[in-house]
Amino acid sequence: MQQLPTCPPEQCVRDIMTTPVHSVDMDDSLLSVKHLFERERCHHVVIMNQHRAFGVVSDRDILRVLSPFVGSKMMERSQDLNTLKKRVHQIMSRNVVTIRPDETIAATAEKMLEEKVSCLPVVEDSGAMIGIVTVRDFLRWSVGLAGEKEAIGRT
Repeated sequence: MQQLPTCPPEQCVRDIMTTPVHSVDMDDSLLSVKHLFERERCHHVVIMNQHRAFGVVSDRDILRVLSPFVGSKMMERSQDLNTLKKRVHQIMSRNVVTIRPDETIAATAEKMLEEKVSCLPVVEDSGAMIGIVTVRDFLRWSVGLAGEKEAIGRT
């Protein structure tokens, strides 16, 4: 990937990222992560270890490992409920790809496509995580651009 110059105003990752970032510890249960997704209506959590992003889990990752019978009182079995006791580190993506807040939106999208990920934690040079950029953030940004162009076309 080619190195792109520092981004112009309002075209940086920091301008579209989501804050705050929802994070959990490596030993948190899938049940607690599932409840976090439901309560916060988010789709990604970052797994932290010693104040660093160590992994990422999406709501799709949780759905992939949970039994389809969980929550169905008629069909739920004890082994289905046991999947909720697994620890998040057992299913997380470990190779965390991050981005800096001053990267351009285009470079960020390119990185997400290259890495085949749906989110990137946004970290400062110090390693401090300050946000997360997701596919939804890009959609929200592009809808805003479309609205601006539409408004310009009417004037």
